Amino acid sequence: MPVSTAPYTRQYQHSKKRGREGTVNCGYCGKIVPRWKTFVAYRGFRITDQSILKQVDRRMLHLMGGQMRVCPGCARFQHIVKKGKSVRKKHMK
Repeated sequence: MPVSTAPYTRQYQHSKKRGREGTVNCGYCGKIVPRWKTFVAYRGFRITDQSILKQVDRRMLHLMGGQMRVCPGCARFQHIVKKGKSVRKKHMK
């Protein structure tokens, strides 16, 4: 019986066959992590109120948005992925 299972499936798809792989900084903690280990999170905001959009010219409006890479620890803490739970704890309840 396995000790623990995660509620998500992470596919270990490396970007290169051999050699040094690319690294990225985590968007929350700044930790240097291999790119294939990270999760993608989208940062930004939207204006849904139509009255504001009618008053402001769309060319003058710039909404900061984009994607950032998040390390597995921060992804669990920020609820981007669900935390894994031990199989033993599931059977004890």
